Amino acid sequence: MSSSKYPITMGVRFLRERDIDIVPHVFTYEGGGARASAATLGVEPLRVAKTLLFENERAEPLVVVMNGPYEVAVKVLARELGTKRIEPCAPQRAEALTGYRVGGISPFGMRTELPTYLQLDLFDWETILVNGGKRGFLVELAPETIEQQLGAGIVDVAVKSRS
Repeated sequence: MSSSKYPITMGVRFLRERDIDIVPHVFTYEGGGARASAATLGVEPLRVAKTLLFENERAEPLVVVMNGPYEVAVKVLARELGTKRIEPCAPQRAEALTGYRVGGISPFGMRTELPTYLQLDLFDWETILVNGGKRGFLVELAPETIEQQLGAGIVDVAVKSRS
């Protein structure tokens, strides 16, 4: 991967405007989510985070940045946020809210500023890889940087697979 050439997405612009250093990772996107991205890049799957969009019963959207192999326990998330129900956003709604295609949604530079929550386990790593705003493009940075730049909350809502 050449770190000298990478896409200049809304997410990259967001980070540049704030003088945030990133390590870009560009690869051929073939689907398969965070696990496939981790395998392609040769990194621990738990270091690759996925950006997921949900909405509550009032159709108010929110973002959860979760370790790639894990799922979100939506009932636990709803309880932590004091809402009745949380469910995933439809792909079209996620794309309209963020300005990104599903599979390339970055937590940075979204079309609509949304409340964002980071899974606690992400802080087990010095750096993590999150989508940079395009399929096949991840940016590596500290989870604390994501927390600070997005004013993100920290939640412990992972459903950890037994594999």
